[in-house]
Amino acid sequence: MPHPVRQRILITGASSGLGEGMARRFARMGRDLALAARRTDRLEALRDELLAAHPGIRVVTAALDVDDAAAVEKVVPELAGKLGGIDRFVANAGIGKGAPVGTGSAWANRATLFTNVLGTHAQCEAAVELFRARGSGHLVVVSSVASIRGMRGTRTAYGASKAALNALAERIRSDLLGTGIRVTTVLPGFIATDINVGRRGPFTVDLGTGVDALTAAIEREPVRAYVPEWPWRPVSALLRVLPLPVVRRLA
Repeated sequence: MPHPVRQRILITGASSGLGEGMARRFARMGRDLALAARRTDRLEALRDELLAAHPGIRVVTAALDVDDAAAVEKVVPELAGKLGGIDRFVANAGIGKGAPVGTGSAWANRATLFTNVLGTHAQCEAAVELFRARGSGHLVVVSSVASIRGMRGTRTAYGASKAALNALAERIRSDLLGTGIRVTTVLPGFIATDINVGRRGPFTVDLGTGVDALTAAIEREPVRAYVPEWPWRPVSALLRVLPLPVVRRLA
């Protein structure tokens, strides 16, 4: 059964990287967009670019720091209201700071855990409340292949935060089974963005390739998607069974 067209899409972390790339791809598809991020100058420039390139769509923006749960609770419904509601929410905002545990950079690891876990939780709360009120919608939680096994170094806290998101998304999906609300977890592999400079591994793809694969996966609305599908689906299966010393070398 084909999925409905999700015309009105809210994307967080939309001022750069995957969020910015998804905004461009969905705009090209003719979708209406609500874009949120901390860097409003970049967000407004993106809005102007998209409206000039695709004059038939609507694009609204708002400043949003997902670390501020009260702001998320306020801004998300305000943005949705400007579009007359939202059909899809992409919880993409996150950070990639980090260092090996016990090396004097606890602040960076705590910041990553706080933003990626609690910030995403705040987004999910706001989005699902809107979806419950209308009885339908599509929640997309952006995780990472780094969530699958114990990756070391700068990926320690980052991978742990994304593993928490896998669990959160699955439990939200369990809550919503039998309703008109779908939940998708996407696990990007190594895609060249600002967030992973210095942490790009084998099979890294350029941003355009990664975003194309990501938006195509989101449009399919699966329970879980590895992005790009090749090689990350088979690599992810291997990561689950390889001995940790081998995983450590790969990471």
